[in-house]
Amino acid sequence: MPKGSPSRQTVATALYTKKVGLISKSYKLRKNLVEDFARACEETGVSQAGKLSEMMQKYVDDVKITQQSR
Repeated sequence: MPKGSPSRQTVATALYTKKVGLISKSYKLRKNLVEDFARACEETGVSQAGKLSEMMQKYVDDVKITQQSR
């Protein structure tokens, strides 16, 4: 729960985030890669978080398939 005297919206957002299992991550990436990715997402009309989630899930699925075929 947020500290101090959070607004009702802040509390509601925190509860929703916890309920759906969202977390915040921080990575250090090359600036030009991040800028190119943001531009590509904007040009295609997709959210960066959505595209990252999609690519991460595909990688996880690919690894699972590879491990199962061993």
